[in-house]
Amino acid sequence: MHTQQSTNPLIHYSIHLLRFPITILFGLLFVFNLLRADEGMYPLSEIHKLDLKAKGLKVSPKDIYNPGGVGLIDAIVNIGGCTGSFVSSDGLILTNHHCAFGAAQQISTKENDYITNGFLAKTREEEIQAKGFTVRIVDSYKDVSKAILSAVSDTMDLVGRTKAIDKRIKEIISETEKQNPGKRAEVSEMFTGKSYMLFIYTFLKDVRAVYIPPRAIGEFGGENDNWIWPRHTGDFAFIRAYVAPDGSPADYSTDNVPYHPKKYLKVAPEGVDEDDPVFILGYPGRTFRHRTSYFLAFEKDIRMPFIADLYEWQIATMENIGKNDRMTAIKLDGRIKGLANTMKNFRGKLQGLKRLNLVENKQVEEKELQQFINADVKRNDLYGTILSEIENIYREMRSQSDYELTLDYLRQSSNILSFGYTVYEAVRELKKPDLERESPYMERNFVRTKEGLQMTAKNYFEPVDKIFFKKMLMQAVKLPQNNRIQAVDDIIQGNDPETAIDQFIGNAYKITKFNDDKFLLDALTKSPEEIDQLKDPFIEFAKALYPSYQKLKETRQRREGALSKLSALFVDVKQQFQKKDFIPDANSTLRLTFGRIKGYSLADALYASPITTVKGVIEKTTGEEPYITPQKLIELYKAKNFGRYMHKKKKDVPVALLYNLDTTGGNSGSPLLNAKGEVVGVNFDRAYEATINDYAWSEDYSRSIAVDIRYVLWVTDKFAGAEHLLKEMGIK
Repeated sequence: MHTQQSTNPLIHYSIHLLRFPITILFGLLFVFNLLRADEGMYPLSEIHKLDLKAKGLKVSPKDIYNPGGVGLIDAIVNIGGCTGSFVSSDGLILTNHHCAFGAAQQISTKENDYITNGFLAKTREEEIQAKGFTVRIVDSYKDVSKAILSAVSDTMDLVGRTKAIDKRIKEIISETEKQNPGKRAEVSEMFTGKSYMLFIYTFLKDVRAVYIPPRAIGEFGGENDNWIWPRHTGDFAFIRAYVAPDGSPADYSTDNVPYHPKKYLKVAPEGVDEDDPVFILGYPGRTFRHRTSYFLAFEKDIRMPFIADLYEWQIATMENIGKNDRMTAIKLDGRIKGLANTMKNFRGKLQGLKRLNLVENKQVEEKELQQFINADVKRNDLYGTILSEIENIYREMRSQSDYELTLDYLRQSSNILSFGYTVYEAVRELKKPDLERESPYMERNFVRTKEGLQMTAKNYFEPVDKIFFKKMLMQAVKLPQNNRIQAVDDIIQGNDPETAIDQFIGNAYKITKFNDDKFLLDALTKSPEEIDQLKDPFIEFAKALYPSYQKLKETRQRREGALSKLSALFVDVKQQFQKKDFIPDANSTLRLTFGRIKGYSLADALYASPITTVKGVIEKTTGEEPYITPQKLIELYKAKNFGRYMHKKKKDVPVALLYNLDTTGGNSGSPLLNAKGEVVGVNFDRAYEATINDYAWSEDYSRSIAVDIRYVLWVTDKFAGAEHLLKEMGIK
């Protein structure tokens, strides 16, 4: 599918090609086909349809996914919101530094600052538990659309439809996990309201840090270079998965042994060069290419500006507070990193939406689609009001957006309020039958929910929490009279808002015990009546907020039910209109994308080549954040101690690669593979222009970035002295 074909300069050559002899024409078209990438993050169900050899790859679809056998996908893992790949028979996983950052943060102290200095386990015994990290590996999948949609009927109201689908999904997951002990099941919606896939995963719970480079390598360039090309960041890390001695998944234990995967990837130290074919297998998060102009306009006008502005303010606040205290900075680093990534991503998307006129282009497409619908009586009966009904839903969302976003980020911005609300909600949900609970409180998820609370509690910092809490309370005060948050109005009670809020905050933080992680976890074991008796100010405030959140949940269930039905019809008629099938939007399931190592034009008369080198690292180095380079790496460069990792033409070690594959968030840590399926890089970012990939893809500007495997190996070998890891990967 090529929604951006008109922007491809190759097409403008077609008239001139007509003058060529026919044999030359076919030859050129074949070459052009090889050099083009395809839009599309292909799910497992679509891989068998692809002619990979025609794209320059030397692997077949069966080499990638081989049901009942072994394929490359057996080496690909999901690590939370990232991807990784097995690169040894002993469960060694290669992923991104920013994906392993939480592990370094957990174990860092003022005396042992593993964030700044990096971490290396020289033996298996020195590998440290990465608390909260889990690894998932696809075992199998099947279509369960009929089983899920059979739970709904035309007589259901919209809230009932959403609840019925949610309940049926939970039932299928529960039944599947009972039939497959030790496995993890997930149902993923492929097309909204239309198709659903059940995935069964091997689920590993003992994950340990092996090698995490110093921040000066793993985050070189920091937020200045984030989403930017050229890039010189060594964004890689090694972790390892462990299991019980009998090979079964198990919680952390010193008795556990390394996991032996069915497949691990060969690492190719020779790397790749410009125009070489490459592909990625990974777990891209979410794309929204089959949504309407009303969705895009809401994102552009309302949601993304609100979040980007809020996060920018929060980042600046935390950076200022932590600048003179390293322990405070360690507590805040992870949160700053996450917010900054989202903030800059949203700024890029907003720029891309404007630059490409995506909303306006979608509106033109939808006008043409409506004309197509109106041209046939039967089509008009089935699809005539779809677009106007979707428009009405987004009109309602716009009218409620200030209230809803404030309510969302009131709880999200304050850790202590989030603790209190989670406890208040959890003890009530735990009284319900398991399948009727909210997902975080189901038996299969509750252990992870508690681990998440513990990790957040470890990095809780009260001065920041107070500032963020006040900011959102003051924002709630400014809401119009028809969209008030009653719990906030009850704090003010007609008094001066800022004075009343200051007094409330001062008393609440002085009295609460939720700043004690032991108290927090103990509270989750109590009954609702016992929690009510605590009279903790954040429990009381959560109790006051609870009706507002419940009402908002029902409102969103109603909208979701409506959009689920309408979106399925929208995709149906759009496929009829365009006379082609669509690739489903990314949804955190395993996907394939392929293309070439390829530069692009940043602006008129400017061309960015696709390979950077250590020379660029040295040129950028200033000795000040974020351009600090370890002295040892500088000395290695000066001595030209490149070993086998030198690029023969550039006479230097390559650092980063640029390519025209179709990726998005979640592809972080995905292995970049050469034509033979060998690791030549680790995907970690996109160019700024490609932040728009979530909504649209183009051959001209969609470029993704990987750390070159030669830099990974050079740093691991020459800088870290971790020859044992290279030996384990079969690098002699």
